Amino acid sequence: MKTLAKTFDELTNTELYEIMRLRQDVFVVEQNCPYFDLDGVDYKSVHVFIEDGGSLVACLRIFPRDGEEGIIQVGRVVTRERKKGYGAAILSEGLRVARERFSPSGFYLEAQTYAVGYYAREGFEVVSDEFLEDGIPHVQMRKYE
Repeated sequence: MKTLAKTFDELTNTELYEIMRLRQDVFVVEQNCPYFDLDGVDYKSVHVFIEDGGSLVACLRIFPRDGEEGIIQVGRVVTRERKKGYGAAILSEGLRVARERFSPSGFYLEAQTYAVGYYAREGFEVVSDEFLEDGIPHVQMRKYE
């Protein structure tokens, strides 16, 4: 298992393609949720991803949250296979990379409601009521350093 962290400009064409393919496979096809994944945020993000056996198995992106000095937003957290530890590994590594590159005072994310426990294990707390994002229930979560 190999973990990598790259800015948009550092990604190879193949890495970018595989990241976009994994996000589409899970968020659009598996969850049956057509939405605009290509939102322009990837350009300003650090992409953290795990390769295992030569295949991309998990990824996320981190970036400074607009209008909140010192807060890093975590997004597009996705794994190809469940119950193999990739989810815990990618989130932990994403937070480590964010600390290393940004020295944040805290983190923000919008979690699908079913995944609240996953983020809570890393110290995130729910800070909003449930809301719909692209027809899927979400909550805002924060973690402070």
